[in-house]
Amino acid sequence: MDKAGMQNHSSDKQSKKLPIAVVGAGVVGISCALQLQRQGYEVHLYDAQQPSSQCSYGNAGHFATEQVFPLACKSLLPKLPKMLLTPSSALRIRPAYLFKLLPWLWQFCLNMRKAPYSKHTQALKALNEQALSAWQRLLGAKFATHIQLQGSLLTFERTQLATINKLMAKYQTQGVKVELLTKKQALQLEPELNKHITHALYFTQVGHTASPKALSDYLFAEFIAQGGQFFAQSIEHLNHTDEHCQLVTAQQCSDYRKVVVCTGASSKVLCHKLGYSLPIEAERGYHYQLTTHYNVTRPIVCAERQFIVTPMTYGLRLAGTVEFAGLAAPADYRRAHNLLKHGKALIPKINEHFEHDACWQGARPSLPDSLPVIGQAPHHQHIYFALGHQHLGLTQAAITSELIAASINQQPTAINIDAFCISRFQ
Repeated sequence: MDKAGMQNHSSDKQSKKLPIAVVGAGVVGISCALQLQRQGYEVHLYDAQQPSSQCSYGNAGHFATEQVFPLACKSLLPKLPKMLLTPSSALRIRPAYLFKLLPWLWQFCLNMRKAPYSKHTQALKALNEQALSAWQRLLGAKFATHIQLQGSLLTFERTQLATINKLMAKYQTQGVKVELLTKKQALQLEPELNKHITHALYFTQVGHTASPKALSDYLFAEFIAQGGQFFAQSIEHLNHTDEHCQLVTAQQCSDYRKVVVCTGASSKVLCHKLGYSLPIEAERGYHYQLTTHYNVTRPIVCAERQFIVTPMTYGLRLAGTVEFAGLAAPADYRRAHNLLKHGKALIPKINEHFEHDACWQGARPSLPDSLPVIGQAPHHQHIYFALGHQHLGLTQAAITSELIAASINQQPTAINIDAFCISRFQ
């Protein structure tokens, strides 16, 4: 072996001794960090915020494996004017942000076409079919502690039965387990529902957690207990060489064999620095936390009101709404107040008064094709992406961690992940 070959061999051996960095400590990042730590790697987790303090804290707690259809759907087109003009609309675009959102909206509309819509449905279906079994593997004996398999309801008050049947058939075509319930059957499952309910779709193989934060905190504690390290630092630069990655923060500069980027709605800047175009938007969601359960036992989605009710450890959580206003705009807690109004309409026993402290707002990472970015960076062999999961970060975190680990290990992935590569935006 010549001198140059000896140097390359030596540097390769040295890089294999380096730890792996995971950037972003939401539920996706924590899951990836724990998965890799369990597979024998030394892993360092980075985030300027406390772990599980953003959407991983405030989400609806719904493992929405039934949501296999992209949000980019033709049925939204006629609703766009109302979204602009009605502040209380379930999907709201702040007028001041419309111009900045136009490029994303254009791509969103292009994805409504039949071919991409069908392709993206199959990709989401592939992820969601594996989601709960991946959670069972990640949580092991603690699965039943953190995830309840009570199914979920999609309720209807004013929708015609023919339309409901058509929607049910659409789900069944994709293999989603769903049953049509009459009003009487729905009230047998959830007696506190408004008596104006006419029908419900019962998704029987869906789960929920009574505390998204407790779930994420458990994963993080396991990661630390198994030797992982957490650094409360913001990443300023990510440099890449043939042998390794160099991660730069205000406090330190460290070398890593691999870096997994799980930075959610704030991913655009870091990806741009690496030379990747990422049309990601902050899809802002709200929740309102009640102090009583009101005898609700499973997630309930209201089709007409477009929000979800989930029983949490300390009471019902009312969640939903979509708002496009950027990352920096102040929260509009009138939207959380509106959730309380909808909650009282769906479950008449709710008698709580609006309290500002019960409100929360967070930014989901939304891409125009409704698919996450998962896998190796096309031009950086030591960088991997796991971001942009939109409404399904909690649902898809465990399966994403398995796909990332398999990619890093150069093993076959459980599903084909070509559709999730960031190259689709280049």
